Amino acid sequence: MAQLGATYEDVITGFRGVATGYVQYITGCNQVLLAPRASGELKSEWIDEQRLVIDPTFPAITINNGNNPGCDRAAAKR
Repeated sequence: MAQLGATYEDVITGFRGVATGYVQYITGCNQVLLAPRASGELKSEWIDEQRLVIDPTFPAITINNGNNPGCDRAAAKR
């Protein structure tokens, strides 16, 4: 299982980013959501886990969610 907060690179496309999400399917095609570290257009991508290699040049990112563990806005009301 991918380590959330670690930086990975896709061996096929070269896309690199921080693992911000992980999904596990019954079929075994598990995927990792990578958010690019670069400035500019930020578009996260879901990539099959077996295509990823960890990039050891960046330390894993941790976020303290102690004061705000969830969304910062209330759900929409109809």
